[in-house]
Amino acid sequence: MNKPKLSYFDAPVSRGEECRLALHVAGIDFFDERIKSADWPALKPNSPYGSMPFLTMPGRPALAHSNAILVYIGRGHGLHPQDAFEAARHEGMMQHVEDLRARVSPTIRMADAEKKARREELVAGYLPEWAQAAERNITATPFFGGGKLQVVDLKLYMAVRWFNGGKVDHIPATIFDPYPRLTGVHNAVRDHAAVKAWNAKA
Repeated sequence: MNKPKLSYFDAPVSRGEECRLALHVAGIDFFDERIKSADWPALKPNSPYGSMPFLTMPGRPALAHSNAILVYIGRGHGLHPQDAFEAARHEGMMQHVEDLRARVSPTIRMADAEKKARREELVAGYLPEWAQAAERNITATPFFGGGKLQVVDLKLYMAVRWFNGGKVDHIPATIFDPYPRLTGVHNAVRDHAAVKAWNAKA
């Protein structure tokens, strides 16, 4: 292997897709390894932490967890702040997205009645609270750090896109509409030329 390989499920979603986007926006030629769900159990024991995505670089051990991958790509290709405090602030928002996923993702595997009840609770409480926290920490426009797209923006974009598609049962597609800074980051990433190019071929 003479180029990076990103391993994730064969779907344009979540942690894997934001890492694919980061590699593409950075202009990195990479092998996009798309794992079938049926094949994952056999591969899982040999993955770094038993989860995906993970990034394999020539001559290096595999690098796992989406935030670590994004920061690594971002630092090397001008997509993450050089200033230590600002970098930490971006990484705090990236963790905020992971907190959201940790609260919502378990409901995917619930039976319908329990799923409905749990997601209605999220709509009534956690999701607006999450969005309000995101909103007050987005202090620039159009992207989180101002005029330049960075890896934190890709992560926010994927989080908002998850709900905007209207395919998360019992959670309105409009759940984040009252938060203009949050939706503004989503829209700015969606309209970025490199992101549009990636989405067009996905």
